[in-house]
Amino acid sequence: MKNVIYSLLTVILMVGCKHKNQLPAIAPDVITENTLHDTDDPAIWVNRKDPSASIVFGTDKDTDGAVYAFDLQGKVIENKTLRGLKRPNNVDIRYDFKLNDSTLVDVMVFTERELQQFRMFSVPDMKPIDGGGFPVFTDSTEPEHNLPMGISLYHSPKDGAMYAIVGRKAGPLEGYLHQYLLKPSEGKVKAELVREFGKFSGNKEIEAIAVDDANGIVYYSDEGECIRKYYAEPSKGNQELSCFGASYFRDDIEGIALANGVNGKNYIIVSNQQNHSFVIFDSSDLSFVKEVNLSTIETDGCEVTTTALGSAFPNGLFVAMNDERNFYFYDLGRIL
Repeated sequence: MKNVIYSLLTVILMVGCKHKNQLPAIAPDVITENTLHDTDDPAIWVNRKDPSASIVFGTDKDTDGAVYAFDLQGKVIENKTLRGLKRPNNVDIRYDFKLNDSTLVDVMVFTERELQQFRMFSVPDMKPIDGGGFPVFTDSTEPEHNLPMGISLYHSPKDGAMYAIVGRKAGPLEGYLHQYLLKPSEGKVKAELVREFGKFSGNKEIEAIAVDDANGIVYYSDEGECIRKYYAEPSKGNQELSCFGASYFRDDIEGIALANGVNGKNYIIVSNQQNHSFVIFDSSDLSFVKEVNLSTIETDGCEVTTTALGSAFPNGLFVAMNDERNFYFYDLGRIL
C-alpha cells in the first residue's frame, strides 16, 4: 500500500511540474474535439464572405494521419477533413493563387513526411491540385535529410508569385531550407526549386516556419539556437538578417505565428515548448514584449489571424496545438 501511495504522489508531482511555469494561466475559449493520434500544427482559412464560417485546419501526425477541419466551435467538419495521409506534419494557407488566366483559388499546403513530399489542395472544396504531390530534397543522400517537416507559403507582393518554403527533419549547416516556385499548368500546379538557403546550428532540428508576406520576411525556429530571419524574396539573396530570442526560451523554440496590424503593431508569437508558454516579440525591432501562459502543454505549432471572425472571435483568432490530441482557440484580444 505504501508503494502505491508513493507512486501516486510521484505522478502528482510530475504533473504539477509539467504545468508550472510561474505565469498566470489564460484558459482557451474553445477546445477542439480530439484527433486520433498526434496533433502538430494548425492553419486558419478565413471565409471572406462569412468570417463566422471560417475553418481551422490541424495536422494529425501519424502513418494513419490526417489534416482535420474544425469549425469555430471546435467540432470536426468531416467532409473537409483529409484522411489516409502518411505523417502530415505542418500546414499553411494562402489566398488568391492564380490557377489559370481566369481562376483564383485559396490554397492549403502540408508536408507528408513518409512520402517525402508536400501536398497542395484548393480550399474550401478540398480538391488536390498537385498531381499527387511534390517530391522534395530529392538530391540528398542522407535519409533524414529527405524527410519534410515544416512548410510555409509566401505570396510575393512584388510579382504575385506563390512559393512554398520547406524544412526537414535534419539537414546541412547551410541551405537547410528549400524554396519552390508554384507554377500553374493546365489546371494543376508544378513546383520548381528556386533556392536553397538558411543556416542551421546542428542542434535539434528546424520545423516551424512563418512568412510575413507584406514585408517579404521569413522566420524559422532553429530549435536549439535562435529564431532566424531572412528575406523571403529569392532575388534579395541568402544573407541572414538576424538570429534572436534564444535567452527567452527554456529549451525548444517551436511554433511561430505572425500577428500584423494589431493596434498599429506587428508581433511574432513563438512557442516556448518546455515552459508551456508563448514568447511575444515586436517584429519592428525584435524586442521582447511579454510571455504568456495559454494553458497548453508542449505546443508545437500555432497560428493567428487578425481578422474578426464573428461574435465568437471579434478581435481575431489565435490557435495553438495542445499535447492532448487537440487544439486550443483564443480570441486574440485576450493575448495581445
